[in-house]
Amino acid sequence: MPLFDPGASTDRSRSLVPRLTAGRIGAAPAAAVVLALVAACTSTPTSADRKPQPSSAGLDAYYGQKLSFGSCEGYATTPGQKKLYVNPFECARLKVPLDYQEPNGKAMQVAVLRLPAQGDPGQRIGSLVLNPGGPGGSGMVQATSFAAAYAKSPLLQRFDVVGFDPRGVGSSTPAISCFTDAERDRGEDQTTLLASAGEWAEDDTRRLAERCAKGSGGKEVLAAVGTRNAARDMDVLRSALGDEKLTYAGQSYGTRLGAVYAEMFPQKVRALVLDGVVDPTAENPRRRLTQQAGFQKNFEKLAASCAAGKDCPLGDDPAKATEAFQKLVRPLIDKPVPAGKGRTMNFNQAVGSVTAGLYYPEAWPVLIKGLAQLKKGDGTQITKVGDLFGGRDASGVWDNFLEANLAINCNDEARRTPEEEARLRADIIKTSPYVDSGEKVEGVTRDACESWPGEPSLGIPYAQDVKDLPGTLIISVTGDPATPYAAGKVLADAIGGTVLTVEGARHTVAQEGVNPCVNAAFADYLIDLKLPAEDRHCRL
Repeated sequence: MPLFDPGASTDRSRSLVPRLTAGRIGAAPAAAVVLALVAACTSTPTSADRKPQPSSAGLDAYYGQKLSFGSCEGYATTPGQKKLYVNPFECARLKVPLDYQEPNGKAMQVAVLRLPAQGDPGQRIGSLVLNPGGPGGSGMVQATSFAAAYAKSPLLQRFDVVGFDPRGVGSSTPAISCFTDAERDRGEDQTTLLASAGEWAEDDTRRLAERCAKGSGGKEVLAAVGTRNAARDMDVLRSALGDEKLTYAGQSYGTRLGAVYAEMFPQKVRALVLDGVVDPTAENPRRRLTQQAGFQKNFEKLAASCAAGKDCPLGDDPAKATEAFQKLVRPLIDKPVPAGKGRTMNFNQAVGSVTAGLYYPEAWPVLIKGLAQLKKGDGTQITKVGDLFGGRDASGVWDNFLEANLAINCNDEARRTPEEEARLRADIIKTSPYVDSGEKVEGVTRDACESWPGEPSLGIPYAQDVKDLPGTLIISVTGDPATPYAAGKVLADAIGGTVLTVEGARHTVAQEGVNPCVNAAFADYLIDLKLPAEDRHCRL
């Protein structure tokens, strides 16, 4: 999703279309979530400045721990998750250092969910570790949906399916927390001015960091939640699971996490599947602008699809759809509309929710219906999309996806000056005019990470010229709006991967189990380490 940015939040995609079509999700906006999702990657120290494999000195106690899997009672953070975390799933907590430079200092706990291999114990290969994207997506939730999608696949016979909530995320502790559920319902959870409306002063960014620190356990926690630390956690997890080498499947942001792990621990990789690749060489603003161009293209496709039907709320001329959309949403800046159950929807919530739906063409009929309702002054349907992507449970409880997304991006990305942020905001409006609020940007725009504690530590480019890595499978969709197809080839060249081309127009495909061609290549690689031919194509 969605980093739903660096890349989009793909953990939400598993149920977006069926849940929206059936009308089973609650009503609420989560616009800032999706907008934050598409924010990630900038320059800090390059990967060449770091040693590929960090020292494990002083970490014996962490690497030597054994996970005690048992009931998942008490792990869920929402009522919906409680219904998912039941037998045959089992849960455990992994202890990791808050600061790897001080292994004898404070510790964090990473929540882990496992579905034991369902086949003959003698045929078990090991653990298949999943990451759904985000950053900020719950791997625990993803593991439950993956198990459903691949219920009849030999993957569940041969592997323990393992999902973990990265540090700061979901059921892991301490978890990042910046906003109350009521504030999020009201749309007071904004974490970026890019592709949105509003203005910030320096004090606003300072207050944001302060409230996040207060809700999350202190500034040192905010500074510790980043991709490089999460990659180190994943190596500790590998050891605690009893696996000599890691078998991993990551999508969207999960491709960044997997690529960084490969850079840091190349000799500890058994198999690596990276689906919907975040370009490891793209710094902001190029990466962000490329994403926004993809969203604009899908918005125009949505408009064309709408115009081909009757009574399109964007009009019958797709060339004028952006202007028609602006006329619908700009009034919401000053006058939000009702959105069901006593809630309202403002400009940011509307634009963010529509952006969420642009990830998957299957959701476009839902968006068209919502835009028709919005034309009548009703934001209920549009907010359903934002709720699902933003992590609002049907009960009204939000998960911490938005907050974790902010924290991880702040620790990965270089912070921009107000001038740089204003320039990027203006360029985004030119690239993707459907998000244009019509407001000025100079002098009122600031980077949300401006006052964040600590220094960014990812470094771009990362995962360059990685040695001693086995063959990896990279999956790229030709019409992916969030992580462009070409990024797969860029990463493949850097780490020696094989690209499986998927012709279609969605964001990520493998973990959802929606395409037999992809499913077969996915399973063949993970089980037998058999890579597809370089010229192999699948079609959605």
